Amino acid sequence: MGHIDDNLRGNEKIVYRTGLHWSVLGFPAILLFLSGISISTKGMSAVILFAIALIWGILSYIVLQNNELAITNDRLLVWTVFPWKKLKSVAFADIVKTGFYQPTLGKFLNFGSITIVLSGGKNISYKLVNSPHELLMRLGEFTESARGERQEPPQSNP
Repeated sequence: MGHIDDNLRGNEKIVYRTGLHWSVLGFPAILLFLSGISISTKGMSAVILFAIALIWGILSYIVLQNNELAITNDRLLVWTVFPWKKLKSVAFADIVKTGFYQPTLGKFLNFGSITIVLSGGKNISYKLVNSPHELLMRLGEFTESARGERQEPPQSNP
């Protein structure tokens, strides 16, 4: 159970949940490793770089553990913690278009960036999302059904 569960309305249920991919920790880990092995030769500058990499790694881990994206039967919820804790709620009727991008490594490890275009022309983008294709497929199913409910059936003339 995550932070999003505390913000559900009445009989709202989570249909699909994902978060950020563990690759968020990739660059801090590489920097931590490289600065760690160069401490003996580079001295104080490597120690400073090591401290920066360690802080970056800790912050990345906090972000990885606490960011969530969830599709409920009523809306899309996004919980972010960095730099401030924030819950974004997007109604399915407000979503006009969605898209995702997966780099080559993202295709192998199943992560990528998603973009959601809202009816007011505003774009919402998130990077390093775990399983972006599945998230947007599920989201597409719900946005289509939300649009179908709002449209009136065609009237037939007798």
